[in-house]
Amino acid sequence: MNGAQFILQAFRQHHIDTVFGYPGGCIMPLYDALVDAPEVQHVLCRHEQGCALAADGYARASGRLGVCIATSGPGATNLVTGVANAQRDSIPLLVITGQVPRSLIGTDAFQETDVLGMSLGLVKHSYLVTDPQSLPAIMHEAIELAQSGRPGPVWVDLPKDVLLAELADVVPRPSAPAPPSSTPDLSDALNLLRAARKPLIYSGGGVRLGRAERTFRRFAEAAALPSVASLHGLGNHGRDDALHLGMLGMHGSRAANQAVQQADLLLVVGARLDDRATGALSGFAPHAKLVHMDTDAAEFNKLRRAEVCLNGDLNALLQALTQALLEQPLRVDEWRKQCRQWHASGGFSVASQTVPEAPIRGPQFIRTLSRRADPHSCITCDVGQHQMWVAQHYRFDHPRQHLSSGGLGTMGFGLPAAIGAQFAAPRGMVINISGDGSFMMNAQELATLVRYRLPVKLIILDNQCLGMVRQQQELFYANRESQIDLDDNPDFVALAEAFGIAARRIQCWQEVDAGLNALLTEPGPMLLHVAIAREDNVWPIVKPGESNQHMLDGASLAQPAQVAA
Repeated sequence: MNGAQFILQAFRQHHIDTVFGYPGGCIMPLYDALVDAPEVQHVLCRHEQGCALAADGYARASGRLGVCIATSGPGATNLVTGVANAQRDSIPLLVITGQVPRSLIGTDAFQETDVLGMSLGLVKHSYLVTDPQSLPAIMHEAIELAQSGRPGPVWVDLPKDVLLAELADVVPRPSAPAPPSSTPDLSDALNLLRAARKPLIYSGGGVRLGRAERTFRRFAEAAALPSVASLHGLGNHGRDDALHLGMLGMHGSRAANQAVQQADLLLVVGARLDDRATGALSGFAPHAKLVHMDTDAAEFNKLRRAEVCLNGDLNALLQALTQALLEQPLRVDEWRKQCRQWHASGGFSVASQTVPEAPIRGPQFIRTLSRRADPHSCITCDVGQHQMWVAQHYRFDHPRQHLSSGGLGTMGFGLPAAIGAQFAAPRGMVINISGDGSFMMNAQELATLVRYRLPVKLIILDNQCLGMVRQQQELFYANRESQIDLDDNPDFVALAEAFGIAARRIQCWQEVDAGLNALLTEPGPMLLHVAIAREDNVWPIVKPGESNQHMLDGASLAQPAQVAA
């Protein structure tokens, strides 16, 4: 077999049956081999960035490896944003690109790009395959590396002549056995937990990445401690945990941030203490000792020194802690009571909309959608105000139901990610919530929805501006608006209908029920264009660079702050 045919054999061996790609000259041998591989479903997106983000969404929703394919030059460079997005959120991605033949590398040949150099800072590992006989070992290693330890993207760049080269007899390579794991000594962590009077659980996306959702919930039930979550930790606790205070950080709940500020112990489970969660580190959890649990030891003491670091498989660590706490429960009744009181008065809340003709408000709309949609729906978000309203007001039962670009904050993520999520769960409900700015970043993927008859539901919250930028300009730049107007948006209903997608527009509160009824009962894809008030802000908010204890909201804000540094 040649190199291209071997890649498909590697896919079969590793149970890869769905890939997202866009063909071109140097990757053409692989596309020729795909003709004879009907067991591999290739999804043709309409832009290489869409391919990478769809593969990312597929991986997030399924827990499996996402695969994207493109040609050399612009094909590879167009993948970069999607690959960086996966790297920042630790998503397992296999990236395959064509490259000019080996004899032309370094000659500025047509569509030649230094993919190896370009990608090194964005991936777990990057390969330029220069010896066809090394391809089998590289492919197996790349697939395993992307999914092992802390997941992430791995890039394999393939010269065209390597794809065409005949390989010697290829012996199937068995997967290496996983090294035996040992549970670290938990005595120091347990001693700190039992000595604490105000302990708090802070969980993040590592719970999902470690497939530790059920174990985490059993631990949380046994510990019976108040808890907060990062953006990617939403859903770790399910929909109905009475001790969960919501998201912490820049747009977190006042109750969550207040509990962090008062805690004397933070038990950090699979979170990396991102700056959007912690605010100014000098003011973050000032009275708390830290017990940090993570699969990736590189996160320990990176931003905040921990008294105890527990490195290893989260399932094993949480099971051991759960057993210990069942034998000797924690006694923090007053702290639980206090946190419940904070949550009652400082959780996320919205005023009821009682005037039928009133403009639609983003938070109220998201809360209504959360009540109306199937509780198992997968929600993909773009980036902006709508993303934070979803994090604040949508109730998730599982972290894989919430697909959101966290570390990179990639506008245009939502629609391609929804496509990937729908391929991961063909019979599930997938809803993409976008803003008018983000939606236009990858609107071409409407064609992909139609081609594959995907029943993705699309919601555009349209305030005719870049809402999050406008809000920060209002609050922190003396209300000096600059380049945020989008009042020349297209007619989104007509745009959807031009692709053959059902669409509807609503613009006042009395139209919300009918609009959601139409959206949620439509058997195929549908777009709901929701006109919202331009002046809506995300509350609370912490000024960038300040401590989370200095939260602002619409009622407490007396005047805009001075221009941010």
